[in-house]
Amino acid sequence: MDWVGVANWQALRFLTVGPDGHIEWDKLPHIAVYRGHILDNLTATSNAGAVAHAYGVRVREKNFGLDDLTGLPIVNAVGRRETLMQEAKRRGLRVGVINSGSITEPGTAVFLASAKNRDDYEVIAAGVLESGADIIMGGGEEWLLPEGVIGRHGVGRRTDQRNLILEAQSRGYIVVYDKTELVNTTSNTTKLLGVFANKHTFRDLPQDVLNAQNKSHYCESAPTVAEMTHKALEILQGSRFFLVVEEEGADNFANVNNAPGVLEALRRADEALGVARKFLQHNPDTLVVTTADSEAGGWDVIGINPDCHEQRKYVMMGRDSNGAPYGLNASGEPFLTAPDATGRRLEFVLTWATKSDTSGGIIVRAEGKDADKVRGSLSNIDIYAIMRGALFSDGLDE
Repeated sequence: MDWVGVANWQALRFLTVGPDGHIEWDKLPHIAVYRGHILDNLTATSNAGAVAHAYGVRVREKNFGLDDLTGLPIVNAVGRRETLMQEAKRRGLRVGVINSGSITEPGTAVFLASAKNRDDYEVIAAGVLESGADIIMGGGEEWLLPEGVIGRHGVGRRTDQRNLILEAQSRGYIVVYDKTELVNTTSNTTKLLGVFANKHTFRDLPQDVLNAQNKSHYCESAPTVAEMTHKALEILQGSRFFLVVEEEGADNFANVNNAPGVLEALRRADEALGVARKFLQHNPDTLVVTTADSEAGGWDVIGINPDCHEQRKYVMMGRDSNGAPYGLNASGEPFLTAPDATGRRLEFVLTWATKSDTSGGIIVRAEGKDADKVRGSLSNIDIYAIMRGALFSDGLDE
């Protein structure tokens, strides 16, 4: 997940299973507080946070995996110029990335590519495809096609005139463009490229804009992050692998203060965790670990007392008494929980502190192999060490 904290999961629990229920995130048994600062900021950027996870070192907020002095990939925590995923591939493991956002999104792209700037989309997209990863799924068709070339979802924007989709096919990738094509992909596929949107598979606009356009939060033809994860695990099953999955929608919807959009993204992320947990049940030598690098929007949850007319007045105004904007449902009303243990359904709203990213209550949760290392308080670079230990603790260390 990107930019998700405790309050986000709390809201999802209230909405989907009620205050006494348990979402998939709750069922991960090992838990730790996450410390996500980077070299020059208490709040991580997506790319600097991803670098900490992929390389095991802290960098400055603009870093996308390159050493500013040498122009080479930065040196990781074990002294090599490679990410954990690049090391895994070099040592014979199968690897993959899945993102509900563009192929260039840092949370997954940093594991396969490096660039001078986060906005070097052409370089990043090419690096991801040239990495040779076994599974690559997400949006971002615009950066895979030459400028002006019409694809399945939109128009290409590459100024170097490279057609990365044709290049991928020449390297043996099967290319799929929608949910149906993904479902029909056979499990013996060796290389899979899923291109499910021109930009993101979600429409990261304010809720009132989506209402006016009569648009849903996600592209209808695109598979969910859970469906992508299910297919990836079906293909990777039976081999040693390293898979990184990100639901980017929670970040982007939060940055426009779209509470229903964030909750839909969270629901999809939790569904993907359920897919991973089900896989773990049959493959106990697997580590499932989830975290974020920061929060977006700084939201919290407020229960609404139905008998408090003063509180209801502020709900109808759409702002708290201190002026903080409320996050309401798509109809502009408070959200309603699923029934609690006594059958009651209660109202709640979300409050937004900002449209920026915050250093809030981030949690690491894990299950499976080496999951007991997730405890107490962990820094962002500890995530790299835990994942690397699970991948190479059976005598594969060099």
